[in-house]
Amino acid sequence: MARYALTDIHGCARTLKALVQDQLQLQKTDELYLLGDLVNKGPDSKGVIDYVLHLQSQGYQVHCLRGNHDQMLLKSAKKGEKALSLTATEKKLLLQSFSIDAFEDLPKKYVRFLKSLPYYIELPDYYLVHAGFDFRQGNIFSDKDAMLNIRDYKVDWGKINSKNLLHGHTPTALHAIKKSVAHKSRQLNLDAGCVYYKNAAYGNLVALDLDSQELFVQPNLDRPYAVARKS
Repeated sequence: MARYALTDIHGCARTLKALVQDQLQLQKTDELYLLGDLVNKGPDSKGVIDYVLHLQSQGYQVHCLRGNHDQMLLKSAKKGEKALSLTATEKKLLLQSFSIDAFEDLPKKYVRFLKSLPYYIELPDYYLVHAGFDFRQGNIFSDKDAMLNIRDYKVDWGKINSKNLLHGHTPTALHAIKKSVAHKSRQLNLDAGCVYYKNAAYGNLVALDLDSQELFVQPNLDRPYAVARKS
């Protein structure tokens, strides 16, 4: 049995499948944790969710967290286009992916899936969250906005029982992620900016073996598609 975590897939379904099937060679005894931002920006948001649902239906232990972009897509099903902080091109990719003309037409299956996503997961030795926690709060688990969006925070280890903290949300150069893993950092950001393949430092989807600390790196296979460079 192995435990893996990865994050910020952003609609890169082919890349996700290659990482899970070819590199991790996921078994039904393994646990796979996706730390949010399954959708938006990339070419196949629907394909990412469909693949997750397929794995779950086949008996694989795949657990997904809610990211700010998953939340954004969920809101757009009710409030329409104005709920999405995306470029016109990214909105078009999203509509094409789901074969819909308006975001309010997002099929109920996907709305239910997005609504079901938790904000964090506690394991015996890790806390998993999309962005992080606002450790200035008395109850860090009550601030849902922080769990989806926070950046640049200082960890108060006492508030997470000295467990390791795994998250994504902020695209990070691959060499910096490798350095953090090598140094056995207790706070790890696994967002290697998969969707931003036009940036030399990004364009990878990475998975961490939570027990061996082995890092698996899958370069983006979904290109080419229109995506903004990450400034």
